[in-house]
Amino acid sequence: MFTTRPELRGTFGMVASTHWLASAAGMAVLERGGNAFDAAVATGFALQIVEPHLNGPGGEVPILFARAGADRVAGICGQGTAPTKATIQHYRSEGLTLVPGSGLLAAVVPGAFDAWMLMLRDHGTMRPRDVLATAIDLARTGYPLVPRISEAIEAVRELFRTEWRSSAALYLPGGRVPEAGTLFRNPVLADTYERIVREAEAAGSAREKQIDAARRAWSQGFVAEAIDRFCRTQEVMDSSGRRHKGVLTADDMARWQASYEAPLAYDYKSVTVAKFGPWCQGPVFLQQLALLQSYDLDRMDPVGPDFVHLVTEAAKLAFADREAFYGDPNFVEVPIERLLSADYAAERRKLIGTQASAELRPGAIPGFGGPVDYESAVMALGADLPFDPIGGGEPTTQGTLGATRGGDTCHLDVVDRAGNIVSATPSGGWLHSSPIIPELGLCLGSRAQMFWLQEGLPASLAPGKRPRSTLTPSLAMRDGKPWLAFGTPGGDYQDQWSVTFFLHHLHHGMNLQEAIDCPMFHTDHMPSSFWPRTAMPASLSLEARFPQGTIRELERRGHKVTVTEPWSLGRLSAAAREGALLKAAANPRFMQGYAVGR
Repeated sequence: MFTTRPELRGTFGMVASTHWLASAAGMAVLERGGNAFDAAVATGFALQIVEPHLNGPGGEVPILFARAGADRVAGICGQGTAPTKATIQHYRSEGLTLVPGSGLLAAVVPGAFDAWMLMLRDHGTMRPRDVLATAIDLARTGYPLVPRISEAIEAVRELFRTEWRSSAALYLPGGRVPEAGTLFRNPVLADTYERIVREAEAAGSAREKQIDAARRAWSQGFVAEAIDRFCRTQEVMDSSGRRHKGVLTADDMARWQASYEAPLAYDYKSVTVAKFGPWCQGPVFLQQLALLQSYDLDRMDPVGPDFVHLVTEAAKLAFADREAFYGDPNFVEVPIERLLSADYAAERRKLIGTQASAELRPGAIPGFGGPVDYESAVMALGADLPFDPIGGGEPTTQGTLGATRGGDTCHLDVVDRAGNIVSATPSGGWLHSSPIIPELGLCLGSRAQMFWLQEGLPASLAPGKRPRSTLTPSLAMRDGKPWLAFGTPGGDYQDQWSVTFFLHHLHHGMNLQEAIDCPMFHTDHMPSSFWPRTAMPASLSLEARFPQGTIRELERRGHKVTVTEPWSLGRLSAAAREGALLKAAANPRFMQGYAVGR
């Protein structure tokens, strides 16, 4: 099969991510003697600089990893929680029925920095300066803008110019949108990270003490103080069409820390797949595998109508359960064992027919879950919005559903020669989520938009609760050993594109690059996780590279097909270890993602 680039193979180390400069930053750390954990942290911080339309320091990151020789996968939850003052009553008193998709009311505790530092301290070998050096250099000396950054800035140019003037000061130099390919700098953010490094080094020479001091500077020091002051004093226009102050405080930041979390594990065919639990959408990947267990996928044409129809209908059922049952298990009991059981999958599998479903059909598990207002989600698609929604949501889901514009989240995968392996999906704090905090050079995230403002739902807003995130890295074991790290940006599409990639690799014999390059598809059938929470029943988007016969047959089966640009869906990257052989591959779409290694 022709591929856009080779599947990389070597024995020393592999780094794959959504931007070539970030992958290079991680590889440089490996070359200097760092391990996969050091490299992942350096890659993550570099992504904050070179993909500001996709993530930033004010965002979050879930991290799956396995240490060399481990027989199971571990996780670090870098998803911050809702502030203490973030109550349904407060948001309702502001005249809101949905959490805005942008602005300060959408902010939760920014969790990425502490998560990266926790992994560095406990599993890495380097110091804060070592892993932040490339990010600081890129922010201070500049990096070339990819076209999609310029497009993202253009989309919010008027919002910045008229409302978010601190963002205009950074992203509209001279009052103009910077051109693609030109160097762009964020010296204030470079200063922020330099100050954190100085405060870390003032704590002494011990590596662990430096890292803990860096964490304090973020969550209890000058960073938290600046965030608190901004949220208290600024009224910010958001996607509701009105201005609101934030509710995030320095006390919220001081009380939260990234934490270790055992992921779910599901045995599928010859491998075991690990995903985070139901505070995110990760289990829908596993539920799809459970539904597909009994089908002979090996014999299906990977770009044929039978495969696309089956995978799409399985996704609809799994995502319906996401809407009904998923939420932060620290607040709500989620029947995850039942949802992943063979009996439940067999019962649900009976709903997959020869025609496309146009209904949202969650399962019924007495005593669990909550109602899903699917009709309102469908109606919201055609509703008049009070304010241009470009300022909110995840950019993949912006504009007309089924189309692509802007960008999305980030992803990275790393494996080293010792056998350490990492998969992480950084996101949030993107340039259009909220205004730049002038003293810091960063903005807060908008993940709180995933909460509902109705009481009694698994994903209802509550102080200290994690939003039901779409962020969902993947890590698979084979023969009891870490095997494959993979993932993608894409909001609600993450656990659709990732499943398709995984099935192509496992069932159709495609190597990593072939599975990434293969024509991709997804559905917007379920309610979106992003403001304004729309849904498109029976929708199916396919890249134009699918055979015409496949497209016609899917339409005959009742799918409402949208044919997108030939290379427009999917942002996957992957890294794998098979014995001493290491492999990696990355997404060629939009000429941005890259894998490096030797």
